Amino acid sequence: MAFPSKLLNEGERVVVSTRSHPKALIGPAAVLVLVVAAVLALSTVTDSTAVGMVAGVVSVLVVAWFVLRPLVLWLTTTYTFTDRRFIKRSGFIATQGRTIPLNRISGVDFEIGVVDRIFGCGTLVVSDASTGGRVALHDIPDVEQVQLQVSDELHRLSADRRDDGA
Repeated sequence: MAFPSKLLNEGERVVVSTRSHPKALIGPAAVLVLVVAAVLALSTVTDSTAVGMVAGVVSVLVVAWFVLRPLVLWLTTTYTFTDRRFIKRSGFIATQGRTIPLNRISGVDFEIGVVDRIFGCGTLVVSDASTGGRVALHDIPDVEQVQLQVSDELHRLSADRRDDGA
């Protein structure tokens, strides 16, 4: 996925840009299936218009909250590492972002559970020296490869600082 070049500083290049694995949408998909099944079952059991209207309103609210909201969040959340900083952006209408300069990042680790291994994803943990201290990015595809690329960029950055100081 391409990170908008208008959001990059002059001379800055993208190292890794990703979003959460589609695995994150399994829960919302299950909710959608359950809501559709419940509405269909209710429609065969009752002929009442009032019950149908209540079921319709409740199902629309459940789908909006537990299906559409996570889908929009998944579609609009990106994680990008450039050669200068880490950027997390999310939101559609009201957006929010977090930026950590690479020189403040003290470590990049990963965790892969059993289910994550099946789907080929994991949690990337970015540690910095701030009071928050760590940012966990869940369900990152090819997390080991991303960790390797980011660690390589951190190593290159520290080598450049040593060369400038010598």
